[in-house]
Amino acid sequence: MTLNALWVVVEPANGSLTTTSLELLSHARTLAPSVAAVTWGPGDHAAQAGEYGASTLYAIGDLAGALPGAPVAAALAALVAAGAPDAILIPNSYDGRDIAGRLSARLDRPVLTNVTGLLDEGGLVSEHPIFGGTQVVRAHFTGEGPGIVVVRAKSFAAEPSGGAPAAVTAAPVGALGATGTAMITATHIEERQGPKLEEAPVVVSGGRGLGESGEYALVEEAARLLNGAAGASRAIVDAGWVPYSHQVGQTGKTVKPTVYIACGISGATQHMVGMKGSKNIVAINKDPDAPIFQIADLGIVGDVHKVLPALIEALKSRAS
Repeated sequence: MTLNALWVVVEPANGSLTTTSLELLSHARTLAPSVAAVTWGPGDHAAQAGEYGASTLYAIGDLAGALPGAPVAAALAALVAAGAPDAILIPNSYDGRDIAGRLSARLDRPVLTNVTGLLDEGGLVSEHPIFGGTQVVRAHFTGEGPGIVVVRAKSFAAEPSGGAPAAVTAAPVGALGATGTAMITATHIEERQGPKLEEAPVVVSGGRGLGESGEYALVEEAARLLNGAAGASRAIVDAGWVPYSHQVGQTGKTVKPTVYIACGISGATQHMVGMKGSKNIVAINKDPDAPIFQIADLGIVGDVHKVLPALIEALKSRAS
C-alpha cells in the first residue's frame, strides 16, 4: 500500500516558516499526493506552505504566549480523529519534540526519532543513523493510526515547487486543562553576527586542538571574513569555551554548508555525523592520522596556530 497523505508540522519563526519545516514539506510532496501543513501563531503562511508543497494549511491560531507543545498536540489529535494521514512529520526542534511526545500520549502511538531519511516502500520507511553514524537502520510503523516521525534538520533539501497558496482550515485546540497553563513570560534572543550556524554557506569550526579558549577568536575571525558562521566540537563546548549553540555534531546541530573548515578537530564520529554532508570539507590538524582527514576534500597537516593566522591574513589581503 503506497502513501496517500502526509501532514507536516511547520514551525513559525520571525514571520516565516523555519528552514527545517520547508525541508520536510519539500520531501513530503515527493512521497505522497496529498500534503498538509499544520502551524500556529500570528501571520499568514499559506503562500509559503503552498510554494513548498502543501495543499492544505491547518491553522491553530495565535497561542497568546502559551508554550506550543500542549495546544498543538491537542489540535493535531482532534484533526486525526476526523481523518488520519499515513504519518505526521515533525521537525527535531525543542518545540517539535515536545509536540511529538504529547501527541504520542494522546494518540497512544509510538514515535520514531532521529530520522534522516524517509522512503515510500509500500508504506513509510524511516532511516536512522546509529553508532555515531557508522550504521543506518530502517524502521516502519505497524498497527492502526498515523505514525509520528521526528526528523533531523538538513536531512532533505528545501526546494520550492511553485505551488499555489495552501487552502487554510482552522484547527481548534479545545480544552487543555492543567496542561495549558504554562506560559512564556520572557524571550531572550542570543546576539550574533552573520548567518545562523545551520544556514551558513561557510562554517569554520574549532576543536580541542586550538589549545585554549582564547584561540577560538581565530575561528570567529576567519568565519567573519568568509561571511560564514563559527562552529565548535563538543569537546570545547563541554570545556566551557563556547556556548552550546555553536556545537556541531550528533548532540548539536547538523550543518551542510558549501564549505566546512575544521580547525584542530580530530574527527570523532559524533562530530562527523553533524557535518559530513558538507559539499567541501577542509581539515587542519597536526596529526596526519586524524580521522577527519578520511572525509576531508582538502587536508592541511600543520599547526592550526600557524595555518589559521595565515588564512586570515590572506583573506584580509584579498578584501583590501
